[in-house]
Amino acid sequence: MTNRVNKLNAEFKRYISDLLSKKVKDPRLTEMYTILEVDCDKELSSAKVYVSIFSVDAQRAAQTFAAICDSEAYVRREISKSMHIRKVPEFTFVLDESMAYGQKIDEILNEINKKENGNG
Repeated sequence: MTNRVNKLNAEFKRYISDLLSKKVKDPRLTEMYTILEVDCDKELSSAKVYVSIFSVDAQRAAQTFAAICDSEAYVRREISKSMHIRKVPEFTFVLDESMAYGQKIDEILNEINKKENGNG
């Protein structure tokens, strides 16, 4: 990946995070979330935006993710106004569940440790 694309990925990440937290006023954005990474192709035609949502309520997490996905056109339009680049990619939001997966693994390992130590 070129240095230019890496810089754009970092800028897109910053702009998207900023827009979602400060400008998008969707009532479904109730859960805490973070933009983990933006991965733009070298032609700048499309970019995957990896989102992690922190929630104990699966339904509210799904609504938050839907609100983020639905804001794509607005985000793209605002980035087009703010950044001085010829082409703004189409953003595809991808739910990253690696943190939840890691938490589940930790819980399983803790249960195993409790049983091995006679506490389970």
